[in-house]
Amino acid sequence: MSGHSKWSTIKRKKGAADAKRGKIFTRLIKEITVAARMGGGDPDGNPRLRSAIAVAKSENMPKDNIVRAVKKGTGELEGEVYEEITYEGYGPGGVAILVDCMTDNKNRTVAEVRYFFSKSGGNLGESGCVSWMFKRKGSILIDKSTIDEEKLMDLALDAGAEDVVDEESEFLVLTEPDDFEAVRDALQKDGVEFLEASIGMIPENVVEIKEEKVAKQVMRLLDNLEDFEDVQNVYSNFDVEETLISS
Repeated sequence: MSGHSKWSTIKRKKGAADAKRGKIFTRLIKEITVAARMGGGDPDGNPRLRSAIAVAKSENMPKDNIVRAVKKGTGELEGEVYEEITYEGYGPGGVAILVDCMTDNKNRTVAEVRYFFSKSGGNLGESGCVSWMFKRKGSILIDKSTIDEEKLMDLALDAGAEDVVDEESEFLVLTEPDDFEAVRDALQKDGVEFLEASIGMIPENVVEIKEEKVAKQVMRLLDNLEDFEDVQNVYSNFDVEETLISS
């Protein structure tokens, strides 16, 4: 398994359990609320909100939920005020980890995140300690069985994509953040189905994990972070053979 979409692939495989716990909708509502608060409630003039709503619709979030989240962000309805903050650190095996959070209580959030790192044998670092290892990119994951590589390459590059990467059972279309919507919309218009489409942090290099014990420690840390209600996204630069984490 390749390092670019490693954690994304693993999360998707356990996505049904996450949905049952209500994590997906909660995170999307927070993102829509913050996007509306920062850039206004009109999706046409607010790219971040437009993207958040598109993801919410792809997850079958009811329209009423989306409307309420927007109104909370614009102040038309009462709601919590969330602050965005990213924590950085190292996990087992020297793996770099970025943790995007939205919180109404920074003290609670940093204490919990630090605890998860320490519990796993990792450590929370200073701002900037690992973020330099990542680049912000648009990424679109597509099941390889649904499209020919040459056709996808032509469609994606013509629409402005940066690259198309072979990720074993998937194709990963990479874009600059400003080009993401145009590429996504062009592929959708041509009937291409996505496993996932988002803007996030992509590692420039990966750390290969070869020991089962370390691999499971990393998985435990990332799972704990993902399950914490204040966490929106977790990014890491690890690479591991699937057999080490499936046993």
